Amino acid sequence: MKTAKYAGNWDPNSKQPLSYRLQKAILSNIKYTKKMTALVYGEWPNQTKNIKSFFTATYRNQDRVVPVIRDYTKALEFVFIGSLVTGKRPLLAIQIVEQLLSLGVTCKLQVFGDGVLKPKLQQYIDDKQLGNSIVLHGNKTSETVKTALQSAHFTILASKSEGWPKALAEAMFFGVIPIATSISCVPNMLDYGKRGILIAPNLEEVVSKIVLALESKQALVSVSRLASDWSQQYTLDVFESEIKKLLKF
Repeated sequence: MKTAKYAGNWDPNSKQPLSYRLQKAILSNIKYTKKMTALVYGEWPNQTKNIKSFFTATYRNQDRVVPVIRDYTKALEFVFIGSLVTGKRPLLAIQIVEQLLSLGVTCKLQVFGDGVLKPKLQQYIDDKQLGNSIVLHGNKTSETVKTALQSAHFTILASKSEGWPKALAEAMFFGVIPIATSISCVPNMLDYGKRGILIAPNLEEVVSKIVLALESKQALVSVSRLASDWSQQYTLDVFESEIKKLLKF
């Protein structure tokens, strides 16, 4: 028995290039893959019997911790982790925090990652005089990012497309509440809004959703816990165990 891992967006309703759709069609055709299991991200209806929902991981069992209970009544810490490219929409993350600041919400945004948009983003921050609240850190070590996640309240992922967004799962591991576009397997990851805030890439709507969520601070504590409980199921130890089962070691 062979296995193939499809690392992209498996959503059958997503708009994708022909080459992506062709790959998915081949993997789903049991005539060509009758002795192959295809591992995909997310759970989708009406799939052929060789399609298996799977996951990826970053942390070990030993990394599991009980996340700190955040105080959502004081200054809020947001993080963005990812490449500074158009597909990740880092400007939208910056504008979300900018709008919250204009509404009187005390908050900060730490941006981890690098990319071609960095100069333009820094210019935007400088022009809007947001330097005291929004910082572009560039690429940092995994330990530095991990430390930031252990205290952050929210992570923003407004990508146009994803496979399994590790940045989201890593943040949730430590109880950071995800604010993410409803793409690929993200709705599954967030349990359709129970483990985070699902958004469309519309600034006003996103800010309204966040402001509404902030009205119930205790509910946010619960969302944080649910996010952590879910993510901590998927460690590298579990991942390796599942791979061995597939390979029948």
